[in-house]
Amino acid sequence: MKLIEIYRIKSREKMIKFLNVIPSGTLGSIDENGFPQLIPMNFVYAYDAIYMHSYHMGEKIDNIKRNNKVGFEAHKHVEFLPSYFFDPYDASRADTLYISIVIKGIAEFVNDLDEKANALNSLMEKYQSEGYYERLTKEMESVREVTVIKIKPIIMTGKYKLGQQWSREYRRYIAAKILEKDPAAKECIMLMGFNPNTLEYIHEPDLPS
Repeated sequence: MKLIEIYRIKSREKMIKFLNVIPSGTLGSIDENGFPQLIPMNFVYAYDAIYMHSYHMGEKIDNIKRNNKVGFEAHKHVEFLPSYFFDPYDASRADTLYISIVIKGIAEFVNDLDEKANALNSLMEKYQSEGYYERLTKEMESVREVTVIKIKPIIMTGKYKLGQQWSREYRRYIAAKILEKDPAAKECIMLMGFNPNTLEYIHEPDLPS
């Protein structure tokens, strides 16, 4: 996949950080007839891999056993920009602000109980950061019984479009139009690099921290 350079996320660290604030992603595997199967999954990026848990039976399990080359993607739809922001008549000017990560890699089932427990604890830390649970250990029956899928990334690419292609003042103009249409779009304005209350410049467009 060729990315226009200005839209490419160059930092692997930023891609990983973004993955771990996105609530779900999509796992792509190949079924027995050669068609792609896409399944939404909770996941965590930890120990240089994507981890997710699953029931021990199902089509995606069969697919991975047959062909362990998989795809994975996670994205954030930031804001739709209606065409009239740019031109009162030309519908083709409509655009979208977004962030996306695409991974091609090798899937495997985790059998090591220590690794399983660590992966499941990482999932809990992501989804239940407030705590109130007992950390999982390899001795627990639930750890032994659950299936944990691990994806080792071979290729990981990231793309974001947050107005970095525009001059600062034009980006501020579009940010004002967004707030006029949707006063609650404060996160979008922050990602574009402005204070949502004053439209004062803060930084260049960047991924969520």
